[in-house]
Amino acid sequence: MFRRSLDKHLGLLLLSVFIATPVAAHTEKISEDVGGLLHIEPHDNPQAGQTSQAWIVLTRQGGQIIPLAQCNCQLAVYPKPRKGKTPLLKPSLHAVSAEQYQGIPGANIVFPKAGAYELELSGTPKSGASFKPFKLSYTVNVSS
Repeated sequence: MFRRSLDKHLGLLLLSVFIATPVAAHTEKISEDVGGLLHIEPHDNPQAGQTSQAWIVLTRQGGQIIPLAQCNCQLAVYPKPRKGKTPLLKPSLHAVSAEQYQGIPGANIVFPKAGAYELELSGTPKSGASFKPFKLSYTVNVSS
C-alpha cells in the first residue's frame, strides 16, 4: 500500500515538474501589421561554430503568409548586450520550405561562440505586396 502511494505521489511530482518546465519552442513577435515566427534548426538549440538554419514565417494581420519573394528583407545578428549599430553577421536570406510553409525567409548562420545573440529581421514590401515596413527582434541563446 505504501509503495503504491509513493509511486502515485512521485508520478504527480514528475508531472508537475514537466508542466512547469519551459520547453524551447518557436518564438513569435509582432511589428506593425506583420507577425514573425522564428525557428532555428536543430530544435531551436543552435551550437557555437556549427551551421544553424534559421527561418521566419512572416504573416500579415489575418494570417496570410508573406513569402520572401514579396519582401525586401534583411537579417542582422548582434551580440547581446548589443555593442553599437554594426551587426556581427549579416547572413544572406534565401527562400526555404519548412514544415507546411513554402518560400519563407531563411538563412544559414554560424554563431562564433556560445552566448546570447539578437537576430533582427527588417523588411519592406516589394511592388505589389501590402504590409507596413517592419522590424522584428529575437533573442537566441547559443550553446557550446
